[in-house]
Amino acid sequence: MAAKFKPILVLGATGYVGGRLVPLLLEQGHTVRAAGRSVEKIRARPWGGHPNLEAVAADALDQASLERAMDGCGVCYYLVHSMQSGDRDFAAADRKAAYNMVRASRAPYASGAAGLERIIYLGGLGDPESELSEHLHSRMETGEILGLGTVPVTWLRAAVILGSGSASFEIVRYLTDRLPVMLTPRWVRTKSQPISIESVLGYLTGCLEARETVGQTLDIGGPDILSYKELFQIYAEEAGLRRRLIIPVPALTPKLSAHWVNVVTPVPKAIIEPLIDGLRNECVCRDDRIRKWIPLELPDVRETIRRALQKTEQRAVESCCYDAGQVRAPEWTTCGDAPYAGGDVLRCDFSVRLRADAAAVWEPVRRIGGETGWYYGDVLWHLRGWFDKLIGGPGDRRGRRHPTDIAVGDVLDFWRVLDVREGQRLLLLAEMKVPGDALLEFRIVQHGPEDTELFMLTRFLPRGLLGHAYWWSMYPSHFLLFGNMLRRMADAALAPITDGPGHRKVIPETCRLPEER
Repeated sequence: MAAKFKPILVLGATGYVGGRLVPLLLEQGHTVRAAGRSVEKIRARPWGGHPNLEAVAADALDQASLERAMDGCGVCYYLVHSMQSGDRDFAAADRKAAYNMVRASRAPYASGAAGLERIIYLGGLGDPESELSEHLHSRMETGEILGLGTVPVTWLRAAVILGSGSASFEIVRYLTDRLPVMLTPRWVRTKSQPISIESVLGYLTGCLEARETVGQTLDIGGPDILSYKELFQIYAEEAGLRRRLIIPVPALTPKLSAHWVNVVTPVPKAIIEPLIDGLRNECVCRDDRIRKWIPLELPDVRETIRRALQKTEQRAVESCCYDAGQVRAPEWTTCGDAPYAGGDVLRCDFSVRLRADAAAVWEPVRRIGGETGWYYGDVLWHLRGWFDKLIGGPGDRRGRRHPTDIAVGDVLDFWRVLDVREGQRLLLLAEMKVPGDALLEFRIVQHGPEDTELFMLTRFLPRGLLGHAYWWSMYPSHFLLFGNMLRRMADAALAPITDGPGHRKVIPETCRLPEER
């Protein structure tokens, strides 16, 4: 289909919905300007090099960056949600972002091009007359603020979005898979109208053609209205599990429920708490006008879960709720001024020299994490992940997007990929709860055709006395763990160069570093 619009701006292009909307718009022939806080993260996506795609940096909390991003665009998809970024006061951040959007859409464009023609906003479904949770109230407030501007807003209100990788699906999946008996709050009886991610994308793109939707607030939902208890049981049936015993307990508060769900599932706590609190609100469509304007074949919950399970099993998950997160290295790693940032950088580095080329040495590096594990001490890594979950961190159950492919912004258990250069470098930032900034880097230096050195470099900038205590208390175990990790990675990368029969040359590399690339 030939493009009928000026460039389409997608704010939140690397989020769960945005990560699927952008390639769909490109497939339909549109020119898309994908905006996020990290251009590198956008370009690392499978569609990041599309000829009709422009990647731009934009932060909804920075009005000037919004003005630059929307310059020359005709339609803007507003998919911004501070809850996904882990902002503690997400409601205030969402409020500020919405006001910035209104002001930016009024500002004259530097290029002299005409301003936005419309905004399409995806919000939450709920009865505004009832006592809404903070999450749903924030979604409602955002839509109302966007409506204060001069640009017409199409506001789509959705309840539970189900699809491979969605937060709601992951919560249902892990709870049902792991708990044959569930003690739940009373919200398990609350009615909801789930919708598949495919249907959400169909409505979002359909609004471009359906002029009746301009300036309208519309409810979107699937064909089924059911309780969360029924949702769990349908998942169990589709997953081939025994029927789950679900026992509502009046004394179980949303906060306790959120903590329990955080421990059992890999979904980030920043997303779980607002979602669990919002489950007490009935989310059912009261307006079906959009079904006339954008007629879609809406899959029911059973079919939606079946498709999501198939994609999960086939490792064909296009985007995931774990994708949200800043890809930004701590300032001290780029400015080189660790003392200014709060202290000295502590290190525990190793290297190994191998009789192999760089491609062979890169192979175990690119597979690290997820099902491959960390080559040594996986029990220790899992214990660390379990403890991290208990104290509110992400834990190590997030796994990885693909067993071999790796890109900037990807999650590797409780690490985030900051930089990846094929056959040369992998840089990871710890997202686990630690009193400081922790980086893990793998660097490959090829000295000859069959002479390659692999470096494992760890850097930690402690915060205060607790940070120093953490580092030095863990140093003996880190020294043992990282040294053996490198030995196992050497085994996986072919034959190592030895100093003698059976002696592998794995040395602490505390002083000399390979040349920066």
